[in-house]
Amino acid sequence: MTVERSTDASSTPPPLTWKAIDWPRVRQEVRRLQMRIAKATQAGHWRKVQALQWLLTHSRSAKLLAVHRVTTNRGAHTPGVDNVRWRTDRQKLQAAFNLKRHGCQRRDENALGPPV
Repeated sequence: MTVERSTDASSTPPPLTWKAIDWPRVRQEVRRLQMRIAKATQAGHWRKVQALQWLLTHSRSAKLLAVHRVTTNRGAHTPGVDNVRWRTDRQKLQAAFNLKRHGCQRRDENALGPPV
């Protein structure tokens, strides 16, 4: 029996489908972490702030909420800088799982050509 280890900082199991995600719970988890960061900042506990920020940026809930907000706002029909739109539920779920903090690389602007 092999157990697949998760690389994110979430304690909840990964959702099987996009529609199965409990959005109020996801928002609550992200909000709770944000409140803890704010309180630690006000108290001047900077190491705690750093640890909580790391936890937030690596949490599955924050990644899911980020993709949800991008795909449900007015600009959802506009592709991003990578020229990709997430239309299907499977693409959205895959995008959330593939979000990495250090995964972005700068593109050479000259290679893209002049802006249209």
